[in-house]
Amino acid sequence: MNRFRPLALIAALLLAGCASLEPAYELPVTDMPVAFKEGKGVWVQAAPADTLEKGPWWELFDDPLLNALASQVEISNQNVVAAVAAYDQARAITREQRASLFPQVNLDASQNRTGGPDRPTTRSYRVNIGATWEPDVFGRLRLAVQGARYGEQIAQADLYAAQLAARGELAANYFALRQADIAYALQQQVVAGYQRNLQITSNRYQAGVVARTDTLQAESQLANARADLLGIEQQRATFEHAVAVLVGRAPANFDIPVDLKWSVKIPSLPQEVPSTLLQRRPDIAAAERQVAQANAQIGIARAGYFPSFGITGSLTSSAATIGDLFNASSLAWALGTSVAQMIFDAGATSARVDQSRAALNASAARYRQTVLTAFQDVEDQLVALRVLEQQQALRAQASRAADLVEQQVLNRYEAGQVNYTEVITAQQSAASARRSLIQAQIDRQVAVVALIQALGGGWPGLALAEAGR
Repeated sequence: MNRFRPLALIAALLLAGCASLEPAYELPVTDMPVAFKEGKGVWVQAAPADTLEKGPWWELFDDPLLNALASQVEISNQNVVAAVAAYDQARAITREQRASLFPQVNLDASQNRTGGPDRPTTRSYRVNIGATWEPDVFGRLRLAVQGARYGEQIAQADLYAAQLAARGELAANYFALRQADIAYALQQQVVAGYQRNLQITSNRYQAGVVARTDTLQAESQLANARADLLGIEQQRATFEHAVAVLVGRAPANFDIPVDLKWSVKIPSLPQEVPSTLLQRRPDIAAAERQVAQANAQIGIARAGYFPSFGITGSLTSSAATIGDLFNASSLAWALGTSVAQMIFDAGATSARVDQSRAALNASAARYRQTVLTAFQDVEDQLVALRVLEQQQALRAQASRAADLVEQQVLNRYEAGQVNYTEVITAQQSAASARRSLIQAQIDRQVAVVALIQALGGGWPGLALAEAGR
């Protein structure tokens, strides 16, 4: 029975163990508002729910090309690909840490030949199976595995964040590109008007009706209008290049055709946006897991105060022939236990515990800041949507009025009551009003995308509304 006393001691320690060295985990307290300042809904304490299905929110804009581009992000966007690799790496680290909970077994075998001038050659064979195991008496290894799991969850949240950010940026750049297409077409009409004005002014100058300065002024207006057209062309190309990179393509090999039939479509939001959706933000989930990981690290640091135990065992067989290796008389076994305890480290263990506590406090502060920033993001986009909707109504009113002025001035010109310069002025004002209206509509689209991002993705209740809402 004496030979089993070391094993009995280890078993008793495993059963008795000790209380977990990890402090009881508590989610950091955050300044939680009772309700949204903008809109309706009640805040609730955030808890990680970033793995919930968000749905293809980009399909709410009813744009087949945008849908096709968004589907390429998960495969071709290099930031997303890097995040996928980081997540795979974190999962592998978890598996590696989990392996430390189990014994390690190794096998080695050897063959020797000996002989000399006066003695025959002999052979010997040897096989050894050895095993080592560190019982997790005080939970240090378990905490390391748990910390690795938290790291895996952090990497997963970072992956979701990368996907959400890439698709949000893609949608914003795509909408800006379509806005540039519409603005380019409107500016082309302005350029055409200035060209006609220049032709009329030149004819009147040659007839001696107007001075040379009128012609020069018409030339200046046309040149400025053409310069503005080139500026819109540059903006459109820049947005197209941004979209190309977001879908993992070289800008030189990527092209989005102009579509003048494209219309603005804005998803309508339910009046009550439940704040529980904030729990699905991947950055909040990552920050919360970092707090939990830091909490587990305190337990790992505390384990330095306690001894570590080890169990080793081996089974060895030596024989002159391979067949004799498996005879009982050739077998020899060994079993041992060990214990190691730090006697003096000049306060190094205590310093590591203090470092871990400080790291926990820092993680908790970052978590609170992340949550507060999330509140700000949601409130910013809610107020933006409210104001932009009102602005769009006013822009539409202004555009309708400018269109009427343009038509009336054109009628007066055809009746010979005004010169063509007034027609150009009215047309330019009408085109500017139309561009402002399109800008307001695109701004609402981008604000919807930003709100979806602020809430961690899409949610049931989003529906498609007409552009003129």
